[in-house]
Parts: sequence; C-alpha cells; structure tokens
Amino acid sequence: MNLPDDRRYTKSHEWVRADADGTLAVGITDHAQSQLGDLVFLELPQAGRKVKAGEAVAVVESVKAASDVYAPIDGEIVASNDALTGAPEKVNEDAFGAWLFKVRPSDAGAAGALLDADGYRASVGEG
Repeated sequence: MNLPDDRRYTKSHEWVRADADGTLAVGITDHAQSQLGDLVFLELPQAGRKVKAGEAVAVVESVKAASDVYAPIDGEIVASNDALTGAPEKVNEDAFGAWLFKVRPSDAGAAGALLDADGYRASVGEG
C-alpha cells in the first residue's frame, strides 16, 4: 500500500496533511476510495462550522454505498474543495491529491496523535 509519509491517518480512513498556514487538509485514503468504488456524489461541510474529532462532517457516495467522512481533530472548517462536487471521480483518480475540506485545529499539536503511515497500514491489516 502506497501511503505518503507527509501525512497522518485515522482508523476511519481519512488522511491529514499540514499546510503552511497552520490548517489541515483532509481527504480519504486510497484504500477507502478503492473499497467504495466509483464516487458519484460528495457532500462537503460549510466554512465556519465548528467540528469535534470523530464527528461526521462530509459524505462520499459511490455506486455501492454512501459513507461518512469524519473530522480527524477538533477545530473549524475553513474551506471545502468545491471543485470536487462537480467531479467526484477526481478522488478515485488521486485520493491523496484530492482534499475534501480544510480545518483549523483547536490544538495545533492534535494531528500528531493520529496514525503515521505504518500505523495506518497495520490498522487495515497490511502492516
């Protein structure tokens, strides 16, 4: 399983990348998109929404099923990748390049508690 080492991961299959402005970009892993199949619809959160770690904040829908995307940490949504709502297949094409939303963390160090690439591999049974 190819996982970028510059990210942290959740057991619920989200990836988190720290951006230079202190925000965190969040997407779903390649493993998640391959399990879902071809994505046909995305429902993304609105900027300004306060979220708690583990809270369902977005929905990805495929030809097989709909699945929630969870906030990896506490914070505030600062942006959604609205370009993806008209082209959800971009997530299938490049799951690690297609961020869904960005969150400004309440605690700047919170992402450090998430899984590293090896920990995520182990959580999906490929470690």
